[in-house]
Amino acid sequence: MRSNEIYYKTDEEIELIKESSHLVCQAHAEVAVLIKPGVKTKVLDKVAEEFILDNGGIPGFKGLYDFPATLCISINEEVVHGFPSEREIKEGDVISVDCGVLKNDFYGDSAFTYAVGEVSEEVLKLLQVTDESLYKGIEQAVAGNRLGDIGHAIQYHTEKLNGYGVVRDLVGHGIGRRLHEEPQVANYGKRGRGLKLKEGLVIAIEPMINMGTQRVVKSNDGWTIVTADKKPSAHFEHTVAVRKGKAEILSNHEYIREAIKKNPEIQNFK
Repeated sequence: MRSNEIYYKTDEEIELIKESSHLVCQAHAEVAVLIKPGVKTKVLDKVAEEFILDNGGIPGFKGLYDFPATLCISINEEVVHGFPSEREIKEGDVISVDCGVLKNDFYGDSAFTYAVGEVSEEVLKLLQVTDESLYKGIEQAVAGNRLGDIGHAIQYHTEKLNGYGVVRDLVGHGIGRRLHEEPQVANYGKRGRGLKLKEGLVIAIEPMINMGTQRVVKSNDGWTIVTADKKPSAHFEHTVAVRKGKAEILSNHEYIREAIKKNPEIQNFK
């Protein structure tokens, strides 16, 4: 259950969240080098789980709300919460991988979307714009701003400038001793509205952006969220600490980008 109270973190606690968040991205990197056509998604999940456990962490998603796996793996029109299975990756797939880690009593959380093999320029643009929007949102995560400034920055870049659909039904969140804390961090909003941001607030900012409609529906498996028009979706996420002047990104996608360079099956969108 989500508590309505907002917990501000000390510098020491933020360092622990940073450690968990780096382990998340290192697990992503272990998976990123393996993504290619013919690989079953459950294989990626096993690799991530073993890596996290071998490095002193606990998979943050597995068992939480009865979720059955270490990774959320969502393909093409699947937005989030897809779970690993016997399904094989195919040429042209767009794969969102979301991972969480619990270490030293604190969670880290990060997501990245991969383009496998030959995908269209249209799809690569969706990934690039979604990734860009994450950093637009992070730029606003500074003390004195408001939550609406984050959502507005993401929405303006994706919806206003590029015509994509910003998912309304799913949002980012506070993070710390619990994976999901207050406040909820929407990817849309109005500048100057919402909670005033203070130092010590740690949040997961995670734009979920659809090529077409913003509308989503839940699959029959009870977990996977898909776009209502079956067009592709992209998802990127960082764990971020609110600071004065400039936000501190606690997760590190450079681990992932370096891994992508070693995998010729993944298209780098920038």
